[in-house]
Amino acid sequence: MADEANVLEIIEIARTSGKISKGANEVTKAIEKGNAKLVVYAGDVNPKEVVMHLPLLCKDKNIICVEISKKEELGAAAGLAVSTAAVAVVKEGDAKGRIEALKGE
Repeated sequence: MADEANVLEIIEIARTSGKISKGANEVTKAIEKGNAKLVVYAGDVNPKEVVMHLPLLCKDKNIICVEISKKEELGAAAGLAVSTAAVAVVKEGDAKGRIEALKGE
């Protein structure tokens, strides 16, 4: 299982050197278009229905999908002042090697 701190760091690197999508709707669109390289969603989202479709979509599109425990941490990693349910890395930037390493886990 991917280490949460590592996954959050990947999001921060991709945010500054690549491109990310924030929020369940934007992430869903990125997956459906095949643009997402990595999807991270929060396990403490309420109601669960907001994010429960993401792992299934990712499986269909062969995209890495990781659950982390807190939406506040996910929001902070995405550079937001508020929490977010999900983030997708669309352009890896300097995080490319680390995302590749996640695939091997």
